[in-house]
Amino acid sequence: MKKLIFIFIVIIALASCSEEVIVNSETKIIETGINPNEWVKIPAGTFYYNMHSHEENIENDFEIMITDVTNKQYAKFMNEAVKKGTIKIDADSIIGYHPGDEFNGYLHEWEIQAGEYLLMPFGEAGSHIKLTNGAFKVDKGYDMHPVVMVTWFGAKAYADFYGYRIPTEKEWAKAARGTDKRAYPWGDFINENITNYGSSTNALQRLFGGNIARTTPVGYFNGKKYDNFQTEDNKSPYGLYDMGGNVWQWVGDDYPDVHYRYMRGGSFTNYEYNIVVWARNSAGPDFYNINIGFRCARDIKDTVNTVNVVTDSVAVNTIVTNLKE
Repeated sequence: MKKLIFIFIVIIALASCSEEVIVNSETKIIETGINPNEWVKIPAGTFYYNMHSHEENIENDFEIMITDVTNKQYAKFMNEAVKKGTIKIDADSIIGYHPGDEFNGYLHEWEIQAGEYLLMPFGEAGSHIKLTNGAFKVDKGYDMHPVVMVTWFGAKAYADFYGYRIPTEKEWAKAARGTDKRAYPWGDFINENITNYGSSTNALQRLFGGNIARTTPVGYFNGKKYDNFQTEDNKSPYGLYDMGGNVWQWVGDDYPDVHYRYMRGGSFTNYEYNIVVWARNSAGPDFYNINIGFRCARDIKDTVNTVNVVTDSVAVNTIVTNLKE
């Protein structure tokens, strides 16, 4: 079911980088000071959508994670869900049940029936979660990196398990852009110090060494200095990190007449044109790669306490309650 067009795009993207893509099992531990358990509130209302900035509307307030789901968070889910019987180990992969999608019989549409589907091939190179002595553990130094090698089914299984959901494209776009017409989540410019993308690889060598193209910890680009590498803050207007670069992010829409799913945000293998807030990619829901991850959204609950914070172009309510470890 893997979408050949997406595979071709990924191959071209990787080939265009002169640097070797590293999928090693250990890396330097870096403390960013960013808490991946935090959420922010995105208010209902209009915003400018996609490249031509036409107005769209989000009908209800919602909350979204300030970072992508990390390896540590996903390993925790795998351990809990396997124990509960929600998902199961199948050789060197994790699989889980999906109730199926509505099938419209459209040209080139593939029917996705109810059944068990691949969530993550943890035994393949590129995954930083390993099964060790009956428990899933994260490779040294990768706890706070975004989980990768996860399918759309794998993203949805995580969200469903905790009562969350994957954000829709429009929700993702508003969280990334705010209410103005900026090209990138942080403004109208891009450089090697503000996000992890194809042109920042040489700068990251100063910290990691060697010919390296890989993920950085979530929230790494936050204005902090790491050794001699000074980052700029890449928060979106609502305070989300890595909404452009690092890893592509699955979105939740199941559009009629198609079986594939969409991704937003671009990744460390891509260049400027894929990091803009309107860029999108697509693949079958069982596709996975070293540059694909996700984050979750959830509906507003009246019991959650919020505090008003002014950032960049909009005033936002930042959730002060965190997910429990």
